Amino acid sequence: MTIGVVGLGYVGLPLAVAFAEAGNTVVGVDVDARVTQALAEGRSHIEDVPDEALRAAGERLRTTTRYAELAKVDAIVVAVPTPLTQNREPDLQPLIATGTALAGVLQAGQLVVLESTTYPGTTRERFAPLLEESGLAAGRDFFLAFSPERIDPGRTDYTLRTTPKIVGGLTEECRRRAVELYEQICDAIVPLTTPEAAELTKLLENVFRSVNIALVNELAILCDRMDIDVWEVVEAAATKPYGFMSFKPGPGMGGHCLPVDPFYLSWRAREFDMQTEFIELAGEVNQRMPYFCVERIARALNDHAKPVRGSRVAIMGVSYKAGSGDMRESPAMKIMRLLREQGAEVLYHDDFVPELPDLGLRSEWPEQADCVVIVTAHPDLDVERLVRESELLVDFRGVTRGIEAPNLVRL
Repeated sequence: MTIGVVGLGYVGLPLAVAFAEAGNTVVGVDVDARVTQALAEGRSHIEDVPDEALRAAGERLRTTTRYAELAKVDAIVVAVPTPLTQNREPDLQPLIATGTALAGVLQAGQLVVLESTTYPGTTRERFAPLLEESGLAAGRDFFLAFSPERIDPGRTDYTLRTTPKIVGGLTEECRRRAVELYEQICDAIVPLTTPEAAELTKLLENVFRSVNIALVNELAILCDRMDIDVWEVVEAAATKPYGFMSFKPGPGMGGHCLPVDPFYLSWRAREFDMQTEFIELAGEVNQRMPYFCVERIARALNDHAKPVRGSRVAIMGVSYKAGSGDMRESPAMKIMRLLREQGAEVLYHDDFVPELPDLGLRSEWPEQADCVVIVTAHPDLDVERLVRESELLVDFRGVTRGIEAPNLVRL
């Protein structure tokens, strides 16, 4: 087959490489010419896709900014961003722009699959009409399906191939063709009856995590007030062999999915006169965590007779997850900005993020810091060294469990 992939980010690029590795010819389209040029030269900007994988794909994968080159492909997979506006409402502008551009090149018999996370009804009510501006009818002249991405950057135990693939088609034939497409690169396919069911499945997965993380984060704040070790409580509850799933507290949620996707569902629910109170409350709790963390840092400094203003505070780990340099929606950035607003001198160390241009900082090991804060605990973090060398260490990830020291404060 010849397959087009629109959007060469953390979802689209792994898909493009996987289809190429399966023996297909792949045309990758991205609006950023710098991205397409770098990929053409064998330089990847995605951690999960090493440069060697691009070179191995060779001529089977070519990149371009021109949608016109998709006119002769058999299938088109769309993996463009679906962010939020400043008012935390769905921003479908990238998707709308893509649908409009595809309408100008769409051919009869082509399959189009949307992978971008969105609210139920988007594929049928928003994306299909854009594509039908081509004069072709969805489900009759061309085939349309929704298959949500399930990418967890940096993860190696569950990959694109080994993670079951959800597929919902506009019609039965749409679903069948989409299943055939993904069977090339995924070991297990889970066909659903409609695109709406597939769209909601993705949101449920992320809402489930968001609500449970909010629950344990709220518990962490309560434990702080009650002087109870939240980590001990969570670990003890996890010994129950049924009826409990362990979630860990932290400084807030990051990445594209959890801080964003639940709001797509709560926004859509309002159109049906429904207030999704659990979802919105969970979002509020998780957004509040960076503020609580800054408050906790301030109290820790105060206990050592130091104010936030003028103190040198070092942040250990600024990416949103361990073992990755992914900075999307990272709570560390919010914590650093809040500390700066209170007059602290902020520095950071992260082997995966060499510099933060927006803050004018480069990664450095904390020397002579008044307070060191573990925000993201990368796998190779030398915790014992931090405890030994730090004047004051605040741990928001529980990686110092089992260590007792007068200079150590845990969430």
